[in-house]
Amino acid sequence: MIRLGLCNELFEGWELSRTCSVVAALGYEGLELAPFTLASRITDLSIGRRQEIRRTIEESGLATIGLHWLLARTEGLHLTSPDEATRKRTAAYLIALAEATAEMGGSLMVLGSPKQRNLLPGVTLHQAYDYAALVLDAAMPAIGSVGVKLCLEPLAPAETDFINSIADAQTLIDRIGHPALRLHLDVKAMSADPGGSMTELIARYGREAAHFHAQDPGDLRGPGMGETDFGPIVRALVASGYQGWISVEPFDYSMGAERTARESLECLKRELHAAKSRTGVERAT
Repeated sequence: MIRLGLCNELFEGWELSRTCSVVAALGYEGLELAPFTLASRITDLSIGRRQEIRRTIEESGLATIGLHWLLARTEGLHLTSPDEATRKRTAAYLIALAEATAEMGGSLMVLGSPKQRNLLPGVTLHQAYDYAALVLDAAMPAIGSVGVKLCLEPLAPAETDFINSIADAQTLIDRIGHPALRLHLDVKAMSADPGGSMTELIARYGREAAHFHAQDPGDLRGPGMGETDFGPIVRALVASGYQGWISVEPFDYSMGAERTARESLECLKRELHAAKSRTGVERAT
């Protein structure tokens, strides 16, 4: 079953209770959290505050999806660092994020954070994969043990020089071989993926993906607010057998948080309804 959620940094600066009230009233089912909207570091959140966040979200009728922007606005953390101490800190912080995710009622984490995975001076691409594997090998058993999936997010070369395609991400996922390390799909990233068109990539990888982010790759607003036709994207996702969240993750908030959230949801609901109706007709014939 595909469910529709929203990334909370669209409402950065709002009280969480107000955000939840608006998001639920619009008709979303879940809220995805950026750690920097909650605290400077996730470890600054007490267990009591994490439980309070969970209650606030759930009492509004929403589900906590999980966390994304995991390493954003942090210092001393890096996925591909040649420094062993940095890698150990990064693995420990990913585990702390997973523990917080579970305590707040979530089950997913999206590892994007381009600046904290870029190749550092003197580090080759081959070495970067080795260093990333050391971090993930150290972190995944504990992450999986609390019931959280860590989803690797490919990003375009304009954002980072490490894991630029779904094939890149899958290479690292296969190397680690842990069931809680999964693939994340993102519309903006897929628009620059050399492995094929968005619909081809979704058809190939949609069933295996654990999470999905949606935004317009042209103007960086929400789905339906730019020139990108989300009909083929959503149809491909439904046809692939994907079962999970579609989280709206815009980067341009200039139209206002509430309008962006509303128009994005309207677009996705409309296209999901059309895709499911079409799939039903095709099965009947």
